[in-house]
Amino acid sequence: MADRITYLPRIADGELATLLRTSGAVQIKGPRWCGKTSTAERHSASQVYMQDPDRSADLLALADMQPSLLLEGNSPRLIDEWQMAPQLWDAVRFAVDRSGEPGRFILTGSSVPTVQPAHSGIGRISTLVMRTMALFESGESNSTVSLSTLFEGSQGIGAMSGLTVRDIAFVICRGGWPKAVLETDAQSALRHAYNYVDGLVNSDISRIDGVSRNATRVRRLIRSYARNVASQASIATIRADMQEDEGALAPNTVIDYIDALARAYVIEDLEAWNPALRSKTAIRTSPTRHFVDPSIAAATLRIAPERLLQDFELFGLLFESLCVRDLRVYAASIDGDIFHYRDKTDLEADAVIVLRDGKWAPVEIKLGNAGIDEAARHLLALKDRVDTAKMGAPSFLMVLTGTQAAYRRDDGVLVVPLGCLKP
Repeated sequence: MADRITYLPRIADGELATLLRTSGAVQIKGPRWCGKTSTAERHSASQVYMQDPDRSADLLALADMQPSLLLEGNSPRLIDEWQMAPQLWDAVRFAVDRSGEPGRFILTGSSVPTVQPAHSGIGRISTLVMRTMALFESGESNSTVSLSTLFEGSQGIGAMSGLTVRDIAFVICRGGWPKAVLETDAQSALRHAYNYVDGLVNSDISRIDGVSRNATRVRRLIRSYARNVASQASIATIRADMQEDEGALAPNTVIDYIDALARAYVIEDLEAWNPALRSKTAIRTSPTRHFVDPSIAAATLRIAPERLLQDFELFGLLFESLCVRDLRVYAASIDGDIFHYRDKTDLEADAVIVLRDGKWAPVEIKLGNAGIDEAARHLLALKDRVDTAKMGAPSFLMVLTGTQAAYRRDDGVLVVPLGCLKP
């Protein structure tokens, strides 16, 4: 096991290096503890930490009086948790405009500021979304099946994953938090997600915008998301979960709490894909509910790996959330996004990878072997339903699994263990 202070290379390292060569500044955004600052430090020549307890008050005062002084230093200059002084955004944009040089600044932040800058930063400040560590980054995928290679047309796969079902249960509960990944003691590694949830409920949500929020409601909202993870639960369902013994809870209040979690990069719902279809079948547009890391759901429900192995229904839902996290990380690195698909006939794909050049591939997610045949039928039906004259044929059809063998079925559908996948 790696030493605690070891830095494991991230996919974001290459993405950040590329953006610094082409943009005056790069904003790295994502959840707390996902490694943004560590990655940014490796690419910066000077730093200012807005949350430094010994200097924070002075730094905030200086940001109010003369923000340009905080920008002085060798480039790239890291401004960590810049959203604490939103005026720094406009100062960075102005400095980039004046110099015209690439790679001047790196901005990191764990929440979206409620006070929006005067200027968007388009054309001057690029954005890099960083998430918790995917299995490829943590070294728990053997990297024998490449997503980018599949999109290039090479589908002759054949490999074995070393991850067992027990390993997957542990990975879900531990999460992809870098400190947890590097932790040598298993029980200590599992504590990171619990600490994250406790800190989130007790203080972090209120810090986002200074609004005092009811900790009990925050915990109920997180618990509702955990209970409905990988489903298309409605606002009404979540509202009912949050009310419990309280009086009527206004829908706008629920939306405000959900928005706060989204701005803190705690939840990241999977939006619906709307392709052109051969028929007039209506597409369901409700988002699929997900946390940025499945360990948040496990910690909220107080589920340890041993208990997860005894509840395969919940295990399957959390495995889907784990797969969505990894697919998001991998798709972003090859200039793509992921969505979900479900129509009024209940034909669905748990994820659809869509690249900016128009290529697409649907993915069904199954923890074990039992559901692979049905998943393959769904993918083939979806392929026939999409208007390929307008959308193009799918690059591949994939069932992403918690099993161990990677292979191509006779019907052309790929079966790929998550423990084999890489960008």
